[in-house]
Amino acid sequence: MWQKEQVIHELQKSGRRVTKQREILLEIILDGTWNCCKEIYYKAVQKDENIGSATVYRMLKTLEEIGAIAPQQHV
Repeated sequence: MWQKEQVIHELQKSGRRVTKQREILLEIILDGTWNCCKEIYYKAVQKDENIGSATVYRMLKTLEEIGAIAPQQHV
């Protein structure tokens, strides 16, 4: 599993912005204590109620694209 700084660097390198919502999701995802996207979403909403479920799925797809997580790891 990648470290937060590595992921942020890769996101920036690929031209993606690192927003506060993405940082929240990144911390939750890299923590690895989740079993599905809904768990990530529920944890994220506790920190920022404006995070939508679509944001969670987009972040997971982005992390797959840069190689930070394995495809289908977030079933």
